[in-house]
Amino acid sequence: MIEKTGTIAELIFHNRETSYTVAVFHTEESENTPAEELTAVGYLPGAHKGGHYRLRGDFMTHRKYGEQFSFRQAEEIVPAGGENMVDFLASGILKGIGPKAAAAIVERFGENTLQIIEEQPARLKEVSGIGEKRAADIAASFRRHKEVAGVTLMLQQYGIDARYALKLYKVYGGDAVKVIKNEPYRLVQDLQGFGFRKADAIARKTGVRLEDSARIRCGIEYLLWQAASDGNTLYPRKAFVEAAAGMLEVSSEAVDENLYALAFTGSVKIEEIDGQDVVYLYVFYQAEQHVTACLRMLNSQDPRPAGMDVDSLIRAVQGRTGMVFSQEQVDAVRAAVRYGVTVITGGPGTGKTTIIHAILRVLEDGGLKTAVAAPTGRAARRITETTGHEASTIHRLLEYNYIEGEENMSFGKNEEDPLDYDAVIIDEASMVDLMLMNALVSAIPPRCRLILVGDADQLPSVGAGNVLRDILDSEVIHAVRLETIFRQAQESLIVINAHRINRGEMPCCNDREKDFFMMRRDTQAAMVETIISLCRDRLPRHYTALDALRDIQVLTPVRKGAVGTGELNKRLQQALNPPGEGKAERRFGETLFREGDKVMQIRNNYELAWRRTGSSGEGHGVFNGDMGYIETIDNEYDTMTVVFDEEKYVRYDSTTFDELEPAYAVTVHKSQGSEFPAVIMPMAWFPPMLATRNLLYTAVTRGRKLVVLVGSDKQLQVMVENNRSRERYSGLSQRLRNAL
Repeated sequence: MIEKTGTIAELIFHNRETSYTVAVFHTEESENTPAEELTAVGYLPGAHKGGHYRLRGDFMTHRKYGEQFSFRQAEEIVPAGGENMVDFLASGILKGIGPKAAAAIVERFGENTLQIIEEQPARLKEVSGIGEKRAADIAASFRRHKEVAGVTLMLQQYGIDARYALKLYKVYGGDAVKVIKNEPYRLVQDLQGFGFRKADAIARKTGVRLEDSARIRCGIEYLLWQAASDGNTLYPRKAFVEAAAGMLEVSSEAVDENLYALAFTGSVKIEEIDGQDVVYLYVFYQAEQHVTACLRMLNSQDPRPAGMDVDSLIRAVQGRTGMVFSQEQVDAVRAAVRYGVTVITGGPGTGKTTIIHAILRVLEDGGLKTAVAAPTGRAARRITETTGHEASTIHRLLEYNYIEGEENMSFGKNEEDPLDYDAVIIDEASMVDLMLMNALVSAIPPRCRLILVGDADQLPSVGAGNVLRDILDSEVIHAVRLETIFRQAQESLIVINAHRINRGEMPCCNDREKDFFMMRRDTQAAMVETIISLCRDRLPRHYTALDALRDIQVLTPVRKGAVGTGELNKRLQQALNPPGEGKAERRFGETLFREGDKVMQIRNNYELAWRRTGSSGEGHGVFNGDMGYIETIDNEYDTMTVVFDEEKYVRYDSTTFDELEPAYAVTVHKSQGSEFPAVIMPMAWFPPMLATRNLLYTAVTRGRKLVVLVGSDKQLQVMVENNRSRERYSGLSQRLRNAL
């Protein structure tokens, strides 16, 4: 790293919340180096004009702003007296001091000024115009500035940049340095985004032993949360102990000892399922128990009766609407009316949307109040458009609300204040994870019907759990599988091929009048060039209704490599949203954001505020997988505004930029619950755990009007034949069998 010492001549930008700073920096002349003016960019808490700093970093070239000095470490050099001291006091970082007061204070106390402010602030009243309250404010501001600087320096010693300094200070105040030194593992729990490995790096440098119990227990919880991020609600104990021992470089006995200590405190739960010991984070154990109890209650009670018998209602709906139901569909409608909990599952073209429409009509004709919801805004809008019945997201149905200081979901509708419906229909139920299911069933009152509709052959939810599959596998909840493909759907090769893939058969491609195509390319480079050409030119030119940016979605199993989301997004951004005059950009790490970009939220953030256009609607919460477009980038205030669902405006600052990714290309996992007019997917070599049949099936069923595969027939065949699904560890199915 290069070291530069000098003074901030001008603050181009400084975000007080995040500390992100862009400044004109004048370096000092030394024996071997002349003074120079440069643009310094980095995180600098309390940055102020006239501030004297020692910066460490490297030069980089920004494609728009040219050469910049990107610093990763910074140390403020507090002036000893004179004009520099006056500038420091008058910079605005100390509350209650302007230029005149600064000059008067320095004139009175000279080189002892800072010592007086810190140790004898009451003496500031010796300066004309400064009273007791003003003196106290000045002292408090100086103490805060000094403490934040101390936190910043402490973090930098361990290779952690200053962006966390203000966050730590907000949580711990003046104790921040003490916590970092003495209790570094607290940072993992108390500071969002501060992972175990960062805390462990600090702890190890402060002399914490490998066998320290606080370290092992923090590592255990970290590993269980990692398992949850991979979709697991539990972990077989034997395998978990081995994994934790390897990660922590300690003995299995040490892990076991601390694991049981955590179980005693209630942080984790150890239980036997199917003859083997398993380990839960207690929150997931509790959720599985509660979901089981609620489903048992709903399933065992007679739902509120309809005003007429169900067959009469079905005949009336068919007569009034002209809809003709197959026997499968009639059975599904009957089950939805009769049972407390019903699962309806089937592949594309089997009439799941028609079933939702029919159930709605039958229940409402029977005088029953019904709600319809889906996990995503896109899926909810699709139901509204196809059925005419207003649908919402599950979060909105449950009246999600943000409570400051709480990281977990909070809903207005719950056991104390349940939903006021006789039936609740959930579409795209395969996307519902355990924690959302827990919130949903908590809000459903006795004798209310719960109807889950989804495709069990798709990939499971992004969040932990495998709820729809577990309910079906338990074989204790009434389920109807739709298998008949209707005539209109039979005309679509997308539908036909989805079912062929699901049966392990190769898809049929390249009928010019159809909607499913295979473009054969031998190399990944050729695949990428073809994908770009399809998105930018060929598809929008041939299918004039397709918008290149909004209607065509590239899906891929992987994030890395030439056909991974990282590289594809760079190439597609350049092709579909190139730089332009007046089009603002913001680089964050390795990612370049540009106004007009398609982006995706990549983790749940229950705090982010949003507002709707054309109304006073507002709320909190943006969720993993939500897709939107960057409307504006404000480099002066270091913010971006993203529009989701064409109406929800969300403002991001640099503390939340890492929650967004470009979304010209997304992984198949992230596409769940969404449909796109056109889908393009590369057929290259992928790791066997990703090159699976159900991943390909999920990708194909995302396309509504057109699917194009680009690549190798051999790799397509590999995916079709690979019926190994990545197992998720979950106890819900066994609990349901035991309970029901």
